[in-house]
Amino acid sequence: MSGAATGRLLAVSDLHVAFNENRDIVAGLRPESADDWLLVAGDVGEKSTDIEWALGTLRERFGTVVWAPGNHELWTHPADPVQLRGEQRYRHLVSLCRGLGVLTPEDPYPIWRGAGGPAVVAPLFVLYDHTFLPPGATTKTEAIALALSAGVLCTDELLLHPDPHPSREAWCQARIEQTLRRLEAVDPAMPTVLINHFPLVRDPTTVLRHPEFAQWCGTVRSAAWHLRFRARAVVYGHLHIPRTTWHDGVRFEEVSLGYPSEWRRRPSRPYAPRQILPG
Repeated sequence: MSGAATGRLLAVSDLHVAFNENRDIVAGLRPESADDWLLVAGDVGEKSTDIEWALGTLRERFGTVVWAPGNHELWTHPADPVQLRGEQRYRHLVSLCRGLGVLTPEDPYPIWRGAGGPAVVAPLFVLYDHTFLPPGATTKTEAIALALSAGVLCTDELLLHPDPHPSREAWCQARIEQTLRRLEAVDPAMPTVLINHFPLVRDPTTVLRHPEFAQWCGTVRSAAWHLRFRARAVVYGHLHIPRTTWHDGVRFEEVSLGYPSEWRRRPSRPYAPRQILPG
């Protein structure tokens, strides 16, 4: 699969379509060209029916849709008819995406050959392992205690189950190993566009209102991937702080829509996907 020369490589994340206002925004998203690709960097929604609707809607419109899971998709929400947990839930979502024609981290990486290419488009599924420790903490136990004292706790602690792994950290370790094998097999002559829900480097988390939340935002083990794997751009979400930053000369794009209470305060409305390539 390859991108046509007339299209653009676009990206969104954190669509959270359980909110009616966000659902309306997704319903209104349209490509400028049938050759436009859309990268979706996670947190489409919590319920399998919402995820299927949103990704199916986008796939009907864009030439190619590429999805990387966020933490919200991996929740086992009590109102979701699909009560699978952990790895089984992720595999169910991969199967759902394949039925829609949406590419996932388990599929062969496509090559974008449009403007700004060629580049290998690599959707990643890498979790977090509490190594983005807040100031004053040297262990996960201390980090959780600091978060609780600040009134901060990620809902993952209640709804994101790591089964059959003993912990989310162990699942993160397994995903890192699998992802590295995939990335190391990419032609070393090819640049990449890396898509992951969580930032691959810690720097973007320094602007969080609550620094204690950073521990649920990534892993230090991915800190050099943008250099090691020749990233032309890195796409992520999760922080709900859309912006462009540069790290080691590589462009990082946080492409969140976020919750209505957040995007209503932004001057840049209506919401539009971020153009990744051409840069």
